[in-house]
Amino acid sequence: MYAPERQQEILRIARESGRVDVLSLAELFQVTAETVRRDLKALDRAGLLRRVHGGAIPAGRLGFEPDLAERDTVAADEKERIAAAALGELPAEGNIIIDAGTTTARLATAVPIDSRLTVVTHALPVAARLSDHPGIALHLVGGRVRHRTRAAVDAWALSAYAEINADVVFLATNGFSPDGGLTTPDLAEAAVKRAVIAAARRVVLLADSGKSGQEHFARFGDLSHVDLLITDTGLSPEDARAIESLGTEVVRA
Repeated sequence: MYAPERQQEILRIARESGRVDVLSLAELFQVTAETVRRDLKALDRAGLLRRVHGGAIPAGRLGFEPDLAERDTVAADEKERIAAAALGELPAEGNIIIDAGTTTARLATAVPIDSRLTVVTHALPVAARLSDHPGIALHLVGGRVRHRTRAAVDAWALSAYAEINADVVFLATNGFSPDGGLTTPDLAEAAVKRAVIAAARRVVLLADSGKSGQEHFARFGDLSHVDLLITDTGLSPEDARAIESLGTEVVRA
């Protein structure tokens, strides 16, 4: 078994059991404890597991939130495909909100330079990618900027979104599931995400399949609030059908 295959299996076991330990994994995969520790270190760097004494637990169990740069390297190819598919959901003209997230930032990068849109965002990376588009009327929502996500939160951001009526919001999340809903590690981020959902007539969720089944500390909505989920082919047909039963269209790019 190659290291990436072993690490994927370790992640699956951790998510199902809530914890993995080094010695048990070494016995299961017939490798040395040091090999397992290297696997756990790699998964920790990717923000998928959190190392603890003797093993690891899923990152969401501690409300752990990896840095933006770390998250951007996870499922990079899948995020590119999702962003490309999301371009088809851009209106020819109109008003959109782009939420803070690594996949939504990739959408911002892919927006054609000749687009004529009004774009509202509270995410500094999104604003930076769109600031040179001459046809875009860019509105940057202010507030306290969280260093981990480079996103504005708290009262200023919430009051700004309360005054907006957008055609579409392109939403990001740290976790999604039919039962657990839409979740993120931080309460302030969750409040802003709840506000952007309320500010738009159509909600398009951009989320790679690795976030399926993940549950984090702060819940900000249900999949029934989402009109369209654009994900990747890693989401199983069975999981896609479960989500569609809630009234959400699913595209697997």
